Amino acid sequence: MLRSTVSYFALAALLLAGCNRDKPTEAGTQGMNAAADEAAADAKANPTIDNPNVASDTEAPNPDAPVMAFAEAQFDFGDIKPDSKVQHTFKFTNTGKTPLLIADATASCGCTTPSWTKEPVAPGATGELQVQFDSRGKQGLINKQVSVRANTQPNTNTIYIKGNVLTEK
Repeated sequence: MLRSTVSYFALAALLLAGCNRDKPTEAGTQGMNAAADEAAADAKANPTIDNPNVASDTEAPNPDAPVMAFAEAQFDFGDIKPDSKVQHTFKFTNTGKTPLLIADATASCGCTTPSWTKEPVAPGATGELQVQFDSRGKQGLINKQVSVRANTQPNTNTIYIKGNVLTEK
């Protein structure tokens, strides 16, 4: 009888220990919600600040701000020979009332290289953004974008190139 009572107590202790294992403890929840932890860390590192001097993307902060108006927002190279480089120059006009300055231009792919007017573009003046595409290792239809960041509202403008890289014969 004593032996069966001890066995029952031992079994009850094991069951109780197993039940407590299912309850998450603070140490046990680490890593379980990695996405939530990452989002919380990102929010803490990059807090949203309500600054009245910064306008949202939908409102114009300054009616005198520079405006980047491209003559064309997209260019089609048509058929492109394999292992060749093609380029196109996009022209834009500053239709705003203050000088326009391009901070940078980034392409969606390493095969596309933008270069741009580095000097401020006065109101009414024109500037250029040259885009070069290297077809080496590519074939078929291509669609690439170049994001231009400047002191305009909105601060990012996007232009596109497309074409068809022919196969080698």
